[in-house]
Formats: sequence, structure tokens, C-alpha cells
Amino acid sequence: MTAQLIDGTALSKLLRTEVAERATALRSHGITPGLAVIQVGENPASHVYVRSKVKACQDNGLHSVLEHYPVTLSETDLLARITTLNNDPAIHGILVQLPLPPHIDAQEVIQAISPAKDVDGFHVASAGALMVGQPGFWPCTPYGCMKMLESIGCELKGKHAVVIGRSNIVGKPMALLLLQKNATVTICHSATRDLKAMTLQADVIVAAVGKRNVLTADMVKPGAVVIDVGMNRNDQGKLCGDVDFEGVRQVAGYITPVPGGVGPMTITMLLFNTLEAAERSLMSV
Repeated sequence: MTAQLIDGTALSKLLRTEVAERATALRSHGITPGLAVIQVGENPASHVYVRSKVKACQDNGLHSVLEHYPVTLSETDLLARITTLNNDPAIHGILVQLPLPPHIDAQEVIQAISPAKDVDGFHVASAGALMVGQPGFWPCTPYGCMKMLESIGCELKGKHAVVIGRSNIVGKPMALLLLQKNATVTICHSATRDLKAMTLQADVIVAAVGKRNVLTADMVKPGAVVIDVGMNRNDQGKLCGDVDFEGVRQVAGYITPVPGGVGPMTITMLLFNTLEAAERSLMSV
């Protein structure tokens, strides 16, 4: 068996046609969906991510504002800027690119963003809404993973899903989204005693720990769906995920590649959340 690829680049392109259509519909009501992206400092990876997000907005009919500040920006000034953006009716989503410099408390910054503009889905109000099944903004990466599962017609009801990783950004919200679809969910992490015993039971595995080869072929049940959220570098410096791709693809039924898997979907779901925020603002008028 060789697993079928879940092509995140192709799926993302398909979904962005919907983004463009919804953006056009909003403009007919006098609203251009607006996203403000804030970067503090000169983190090279952040430069890449920020450029990708801004370009995605521009290519799909959204308005984007990129604000790049020096690493010396104070937390007080950053919080003041967020308050201004919270009150700007032309901005529907606010994204502060992480990581922030050590002198800035990232949680303070995230909680300062209005929940109505929290398109990253990191605010405690968004997390709480996800927990109780109320409308809110889902974190973009788990949201993208769910879209990928949907694209292959993966019926999650009654299936056993194993999430490797318990971060607030991916692992925990991923587990909750799977639970909403009536999957039986196991969360594994660094203190899990026998990871292989857990993953061999799984119909769906989501690997999200940022560690190369955390999932190998002998840990996967034949035919399982494997979603690789990891972003690492191999010994040759090439981008790779958390999954031993070449080995696991010989066992799994479906697998996501790295690159070209979850990454493009994360940015697409950011566009979806920004559209959702703009549509809610229209309904509240």
C-alpha cells in the first residue's frame, strides 16, 4: 500500500476561490475585509510567514496592513497600537506574529486583541468558545487539518483519533475539533509512556510536536490517515515534518506532505477567519 497524498497546496487553491467570492460579496456591501499583521523584531522565519500572509490577502481580495516594528518596541506601545486597531472599523482581524521579543509578554498581547478580531483563534474567549461548542474563531492550523480530513471524506464519528502534542496552538484545539465530530480522541505528549501502543490503535493521527521522525512506519495501523503538522529541517537542511514520510506512506491510507501539506492550509484558514470577522461586522450593523 502507498498512501494517497492530501495535497494542501491544491486544496488551498480551491478554497481560496471561495475566499475571493466571499470578499467580492462583502465589497458589494461596502466592506473590504481587513487584516492587520504586526511583526516585532527581525526573526527570519517570521519575515517569511508575514510575507505569505500579506500576499495571500492581496491575491484574494482582502485588505492587509503590515506593521513592522523594531525589536526595541515596548510592550506598552504594542498594547496601545492593538487598542487602536481594535477600534478601527476598517480592520476586521488582528494578527501578532509570534515569537515576540523576550521583554514582551505574548499572552498579555494576545489577550489585548478584541475577541471579535482574534483571527488567530488564540484568545481565551476563542478557546472557551471552542471548548463549549459556541461560535468563535478556530486556530488556523487545526482548522486547516479539519478541512483536509473533510476533503477526503473522512467520517470521524466513532473513529479513534490520536493527537501527538498538547500545545494551545495546535494539539489541544485539534483534539477538541475532532471531538466535535464525534471521534474518540487520545492526546499524547512527552510524558506518554507508550506512544506506539496509542498510535497503533488510531484511525487518524495528527503529529504536532516539532520533532523529526516522532512517528515511524511501525507505529501506524495500515490504512490510517496521517496529518503531519511538524516543521523541521533534516540533516541536509531540507524542510521536513514530524513524520517519517517515506516509511509511513507505505503503511498509511492518506498522508500529508511537508512542505505542501498543512502549511498552505494554515494561511487559507486565516483568510477564512478574517472573512468571518468581516461578515459578522456586517451583521452587527
